[in-house]
Amino acid sequence: MEDRAPVFATLGCRLNTFETEAMRALAEAAGVTDAVVVNTCAVTAEAVRKARQEIRRLRRDHPGARVIVTGCAAQTEPAAFAAMPEVDLVIGNAEKMRPETWVRLTPDLIGQTEPVQVDDIMAVRETAGHLIDGFGTRARAYVQVQNGCDHRCTFCIIPFGRGNSRSVPAGVVVEQVRRLVGRGYNEVVLTGVDLTSWGGDLPGAPRLGDLVLRILRLVPDLPRLRLSSIDPVEADPALMEAIAGEPRLMPHLHLSLQAGDDLILKRMKRRHGRGDAIRFCAEVRGLRPEMTFGADIIAGFPTETEEMFDRTLALVGECGLTWLHVFPYSPRKGTPAARMPQVPGAAIRARAARLRASGEAAVQLHLAGQQGRDHRVLMETPRMGRTEQFAEVLFDSDQPEGQIVRACITGLGETQLLATSA
Repeated sequence: MEDRAPVFATLGCRLNTFETEAMRALAEAAGVTDAVVVNTCAVTAEAVRKARQEIRRLRRDHPGARVIVTGCAAQTEPAAFAAMPEVDLVIGNAEKMRPETWVRLTPDLIGQTEPVQVDDIMAVRETAGHLIDGFGTRARAYVQVQNGCDHRCTFCIIPFGRGNSRSVPAGVVVEQVRRLVGRGYNEVVLTGVDLTSWGGDLPGAPRLGDLVLRILRLVPDLPRLRLSSIDPVEADPALMEAIAGEPRLMPHLHLSLQAGDDLILKRMKRRHGRGDAIRFCAEVRGLRPEMTFGADIIAGFPTETEEMFDRTLALVGECGLTWLHVFPYSPRKGTPAARMPQVPGAAIRARAARLRASGEAAVQLHLAGQQGRDHRVLMETPRMGRTEQFAEVLFDSDQPEGQIVRACITGLGETQLLATSA
């Protein structure tokens, strides 16, 4: 029977998606065949449940292939995944990025491979700059500049899946961005687990803003630079300088806020208060009036009362948030929050629904404000692209994929802008 190329499935964040593409390249270089690789997420209990469901489905769909499970859920719960009858191998987050791991998974060596290869992620000290040619669309490429997290938010299992914070040196990042621009990408997104901690482990402890300014200075042909997600309390002066004065840094920031009540933020072990978030958004809008904000928000954190939740709900308007990622709280075994008094499930679901409705209204308000305006839109498909503020735009005729086109906004869809090319 002819050897089949490995199949990859990704759950979770953009960083996982980036790493899946890096694994695909490593597996191809090593000559891995007849394998299904599932890159899991551990951010919620629901994410782990979906990983198990996907593993079972892929086993049914690919009889005879070896099923390899990796990612954050595999790192934090290796024994549980190894016990699944559908799973042949479990590989940790550090191991999955090493070329030698994939060499051991080739047909001639697979019989000598340990079924569980998961070492202590906290012992990992470096993050390699994995050189891939981008993924997703021909328009946008992602560059991993940081991995891991030194913080210990009480709800979060991710540091135990990713390890402590490590940074890719600035020179490596700049060279990769330059390489991607040379291959035709018009937008690069810097990504990481805790992006604003970039540089803390490098000589001289540079900050994220230093990296942003360096990229924009040394890669003048890069049309657009975007940040994936930041912790506003860690925004440094150089980053604020870039926001104010660098039009190629996109006017869209996704913020790790999580809640809008000070006591809940304290119990989450966050490093900011409600007032800090409001002040940050106001300051950034003063520097860049066209800035839009997204945010991660958790509904129903343990001990959250209706009054506490109302303060979180009010934060959407007070910060002027537009793009919300709402997470109904679910306890993660091994985290301090799992031992706190829990909010009833029905209340969590109701609060999450109210937050999502508030987010949908905020999106409609933003879209309505764009009608009649001209935008520079990066085309992801022949008929769909995104504005600098990350709003989706649908065109009435084909546009050059991967290019930035001028568009006049002529109407509104349910969650998109409608446009004709200018």
